[in-house]
Amino acid sequence: MRALLFAFLATSFFTPPLLAAKFELDKAHTNVSFVAPHLMVSKVKGRFDKFAGTFDFDEKDLKLENVMVTIQTDSLNTNEKDRDKHLRSPDFFDVVKFPEMKFKSTKVEYDNGKPDKVHGELTIRGITKPVILNVGYNGAITDAMGNRVVAFEAETKVNRKDFGLNWNKALDKGGFVVGDDIKIQIEGEAKMPTPATPKKN
Repeated sequence: MRALLFAFLATSFFTPPLLAAKFELDKAHTNVSFVAPHLMVSKVKGRFDKFAGTFDFDEKDLKLENVMVTIQTDSLNTNEKDRDKHLRSPDFFDVVKFPEMKFKSTKVEYDNGKPDKVHGELTIRGITKPVILNVGYNGAITDAMGNRVVAFEAETKVNRKDFGLNWNKALDKGGFVVGDDIKIQIEGEAKMPTPATPKKN
């Protein structure tokens, strides 16, 4: 009887808490985009087509940790060939020398129990600066294939010159071709990785 009581107490008080699940960005349902001021009165929108990211998330407690995103800079696409070539050049991203830009979280703030702001370090052109992502958790569901999926969105604004993207050209009547404040947006879905199927002997 004493042994059974001890076993009950042990399982009740010493069972380790459930760990958050690791999710991966679903590239088929996620967009990584940016918006840059153009000619003082307009905007240019673009995206990055190659990226990867993971984070740990507890659906019950809505606890978010270990957000990591890597973007391939040569996958930049603004739907204009000559502009994309310039943006990939040393005037901007210098993709040959700096093929990746990265974000790594350091802290998460919550509002009404949901992730609200993700503090982290953003690295572009080898320069790392602190940034804050404003995030929204849009819910979780199991898809038709049985995968657990979470939907989210994240946004921040950075000064491109902080990361060495300094090129510009003055306009004849004042102002510059490219503005400094760039909006970065990530919107989409992430899912739990499918466990590998054991190989048969």
